[in-house]
Amino acid sequence: MNREEELSKKSEYYKDLYEKERVKNAELTEKLVDAEAKVADLTYKMDKLRNSLIWKMIYPFRLVWSHTKNIFIRIKRYGSISNLKKKIESKIIEKKAYKSYGTLSMPSPEEINAQRSEQFPKKILFSVLVPLYNTPEKFLREMIDSVVAQTYENWELCLADGSDDEHAYVAETVRSYNDPRIRYEKLTENLGISGNTNKCFEMATGDYIGLFDHDDILHPTALYEYMKVICERDADYIYCDETTFSGKSIDHMITLHFKPDFAPDNLRANNYICHFSVFSKELVDKVGTFRTEFDGSQDHDMILRLTAAAKNIVHVPKILYYWRSHAGSVASDINAKSYAIDAAKGAVAAHLKACGFDGFRIESSRAFETIFRIRYAIKGTPLISILIPNKDHADDLRRCIESITDLSSYDNYEIIVIENNSTTEEIRQYYETLEKHPKVRVVTYEGDFNYSKINNFGARSANGEYLILLNNDTEVITRTWMEELLMYAQREDVGAVGCMLYYPDYTIQHAGIVLGMGAHRTAGHSHYKMAKENLGYMGRLCYAQNVSAVTGACMMVRRSYFDEAGGLSEDLAVALNDVDLCLKLRQKGLLNVFTPFAELFHYESASRGTDVTEAADKEKAERYNRECDLFRNKWKEILEAGDPYFNPNFSLDYSNFVLAGNRKSMVE
Repeated sequence: MNREEELSKKSEYYKDLYEKERVKNAELTEKLVDAEAKVADLTYKMDKLRNSLIWKMIYPFRLVWSHTKNIFIRIKRYGSISNLKKKIESKIIEKKAYKSYGTLSMPSPEEINAQRSEQFPKKILFSVLVPLYNTPEKFLREMIDSVVAQTYENWELCLADGSDDEHAYVAETVRSYNDPRIRYEKLTENLGISGNTNKCFEMATGDYIGLFDHDDILHPTALYEYMKVICERDADYIYCDETTFSGKSIDHMITLHFKPDFAPDNLRANNYICHFSVFSKELVDKVGTFRTEFDGSQDHDMILRLTAAAKNIVHVPKILYYWRSHAGSVASDINAKSYAIDAAKGAVAAHLKACGFDGFRIESSRAFETIFRIRYAIKGTPLISILIPNKDHADDLRRCIESITDLSSYDNYEIIVIENNSTTEEIRQYYETLEKHPKVRVVTYEGDFNYSKINNFGARSANGEYLILLNNDTEVITRTWMEELLMYAQREDVGAVGCMLYYPDYTIQHAGIVLGMGAHRTAGHSHYKMAKENLGYMGRLCYAQNVSAVTGACMMVRRSYFDEAGGLSEDLAVALNDVDLCLKLRQKGLLNVFTPFAELFHYESASRGTDVTEAADKEKAERYNRECDLFRNKWKEILEAGDPYFNPNFSLDYSNFVLAGNRKSMVE
């Protein structure tokens, strides 16, 4: 075939493809218009019904029916009344287990004496800042008492009171404490949360500053634990785990929030750090105090600025802060302070602009109004090379490639199929078909199966600025899957980017990898086998976040970073080579990102079998165990340190965030 014939053939192919897409888009547009019209009609009818007199009159009956129906649903869900009873009992047991993080975690008199007598190499004064405003007396006393009870005693409590005249008891209550470490100032006017807190900053004389809400409670050892990491690790920003509670006791816990170590992408999407933030005075001098334009989300704004400037951010993985949930508090209902949503978006936007980003969009997620989906602007249209190793299994490969070509909205890509030892006539014929496709090439790797060698070989044939490692047993769901990966891979601070992978029944196969998880204590997938609708632990299935590793079943990485890391380690022929690559990227100071907004099906290892089924074969089982040993030895120190993005309070035996020493998942 001469050059002109080849160009003519490609031209005809593109014309045909364009016509098919044009017809398909027209059909979809028509369907969309019809659907929107139906939605508008149904919305009108529903509003009319809800506003009718009859609907309002039968409200009591609907309420009774709702509760009755829920009981029947629960009985059906759990199989019987006895099973439902067991579920309720397990909840009671769970609540009792929570007490170990509440009153049962309080230090004994001996521990208190030991901590108070400990001599530290540094002399640090903590300034705990609390803006007061019409604080209920009970809450106020419990807050002050929790600071007075600190086992590390070199602190000052700075209280700026913006309460109105009807709440004069606030001043009287504070003055009833005969403690020179409690500093109080009555403000002539209420300056708002930021203004009142800035008055506290003016009062502070400490080396480190702590932000504390007027109706919450500190664990007695909070400042002691923070003092330890300041002395041992030279921390200039510290935070801890926290819990929300209701009622009269901290044991009435609603949620336990066990946090990851510092994760900048998590923080942009969700103020997971929140309480109890303590930071050096030097950091405050550098970034400034609260900004009133972000009232309602002033903490998020402040934390973003402080952590961006901090040199050593340390997370203390202990519950040391008790966040009270009551009527009108943000802990109770974000809608009680709806302005906080706009303020949070503004705070994140200001941070992103300060970091040099533009053209981004910030949207509330399905998890919570202040948990965000961030859409970064894509620069240009760089070529993406999609590497797909393959042996036989024409149907799997066809499904994978057709899902890419039919669904992908990103157009500048090439697909490189890396043929390895196929034998069937069916795949040979399909390869001949692929040769006619202008975006697909088939290259041949000759040698025994070695996933790392095959992909490294394919990468050498690639022309793209970005690589996607993709299994042939995957299928694209999200039309913008490449854009969702690329928006992170384009960032200079990001190494590997992974997507959400589902089994065909829409249960989760991959949502990021946790180091040390599983029987072999190498690595495992978090949220494994959970339903697509699940929000994840503390909403983690609803926003892009930092993880230690992502699966090579679908991974994007900048080509230059892939080469600098030496590609996939070829001594890991089958197992853990993807995790190994991610750790090599992390060693270079790069972040790895999981995004739930790029979704694919994964018909897991349909083409060669999973390592679990291979384990039945002695030779393959030995190879898998050998590679696990190699991985554990290579990354021994990293594994012993623990996954920074998976809290040590969780068991590594489970993927669904089960507390260590317990069998109860934190995810419903």
